[in-house]
Amino acid sequence: MVDTKQEIERKYEATAEEAGPSGRPDLPGLPELTGAGPVATVVSRGVATLDATYYDTPGRRLLADGITLRHRTGGDDEGWHLKLPVGPDTREELRAPLGDEVPAEMATLLRSRVRHDPLRPLAHLHTERDRKDLVDADGTVLAEVSVDRVTARRLAPEESEPVRWTEVEVELAEGRGHDQRLLDAVEGRLRDGGLHRADTPSKLAKALAETEQAAGAVESGGGGPGKPAKPGKPAKTARQVAQAASEPRRPLGADDVVLDYIRRQIDALVRLDPAVRGDVPDAVHRMRVATRRLRSAFRSYRNVLDRSVTDPIGDELKWLAGELGVERDREVLTERLQGRLAELPEELRRGPVCERLHHWSHGRRDGARATVLGALDSERYLTLLDTLDALAADPPLRRDAAKPAAPVVAKAVLRDYERLAGRMATALETPPGPDRDIAIHQARKAAKRVRYAAETARPALGKSAKRFARRMQAVQDVLGDHQDSVVAREALRQLATQAHVAGESDFTFGLLYGREEERAAARERELPDLWAEISRKKHRADLAA
Repeated sequence: MVDTKQEIERKYEATAEEAGPSGRPDLPGLPELTGAGPVATVVSRGVATLDATYYDTPGRRLLADGITLRHRTGGDDEGWHLKLPVGPDTREELRAPLGDEVPAEMATLLRSRVRHDPLRPLAHLHTERDRKDLVDADGTVLAEVSVDRVTARRLAPEESEPVRWTEVEVELAEGRGHDQRLLDAVEGRLRDGGLHRADTPSKLAKALAETEQAAGAVESGGGGPGKPAKPGKPAKTARQVAQAASEPRRPLGADDVVLDYIRRQIDALVRLDPAVRGDVPDAVHRMRVATRRLRSAFRSYRNVLDRSVTDPIGDELKWLAGELGVERDREVLTERLQGRLAELPEELRRGPVCERLHHWSHGRRDGARATVLGALDSERYLTLLDTLDALAADPPLRRDAAKPAAPVVAKAVLRDYERLAGRMATALETPPGPDRDIAIHQARKAAKRVRYAAETARPALGKSAKRFARRMQAVQDVLGDHQDSVVAREALRQLATQAHVAGESDFTFGLLYGREEERAAARERELPDLWAEISRKKHRADLAA
């Protein structure tokens, strides 16, 4: 059984001026925290002894993404802990009971990072934790302040000598949300007491940095008391720094722009995997968008990246988007139908329409959810992630890659725009009916591709690309609402049939069908004027300027 909570905390350490006789920063006494914001009293909870072994892959994939996995004994919450970054000062913490193996649910959430690599012990931390509760005037615990005296050893790739430090953690109590004012008030007192925010995001990161720095000092023979040697390359001289600053920098190339965008989408895929598995709202949608953006970038910027390499990857991304789309389409459709139903007055809701819609949606949800999880658990998906990593590390660059970015990306966006213009002309010329529905749907996909291409181009083209993307979004919204109406009408037809067979009134579903038909017709009437405005030549000239 895995429990989940949100952890909001800040870490602090001593300033350099507080260096003790060992030459390392020692923690000064904890300052008075009574009166910091709503803090009325500080209640001591005694000292706890914690022993934690941290796990990671040999390449430290988890650490690279700010994730920690540990097996800890001691304290009130001993067991397995998995921490996933959410935002500044905030992580999602999952807890499971003690056991010899990584809990299956945690291992599943880490699959997009770990893939086929083993999880092995990376470091061991022994902590003496002096805990204090910050309590308000009503006796409510607001936060816990811990003074942690840590002894750490790196376990891999070889065992290190122990390193020691002391730090302070301030963690908000559960149910406090993100109480920025309280955290800031406490931080003010800590700063006045000689503390500052920790330079490393976690104890594990600090342990590895400290043990590797100590190892570097020993290997180089440097570092007397208070002056540990720095690992890595020797510091540059002032002359070298000045010379480097005066050297001309390479102009922003097309490869810089396109590869940055692609790498951000790959990162989004991997980062959203645990959220999709955990059924976090909107996670499926965001992951599907990342797959579409990647595939679109491969196609739009085919003069930057070799399509003989990217096309097969694009096919796999299309597969993944399709698997995710089953769940996402259900979410969008259910939300639309529920909204339309809520708009009807009570007297027009004939029969158990809400119940039927609920059962219809949840029946589809189980199958859609199984499809998504099956895709994420497949070897095909893991192979796709590995392939994307390989492409990002060694991109198949073409002739335009090294050229200045602005003209290359502007040309790509305008080429996609011409493709959209052709599809819009077809949609506007096709008589109303199923053929026009199909033509509008094709134009919608083309508009989305232009928007993604313009988003990619923003670092090179600035505000002109932003404006162009915004115009494409306006077209996409109208076309998308039309397509959603087409899909909604098909669902309403099915619901009406089911209601009729069950002996229920199908009046309400028929009424909603008619309203969706009217909405689609209204969208079709909007298109000519909207496209006439969007397709004005000056907008394209602005992009190419």
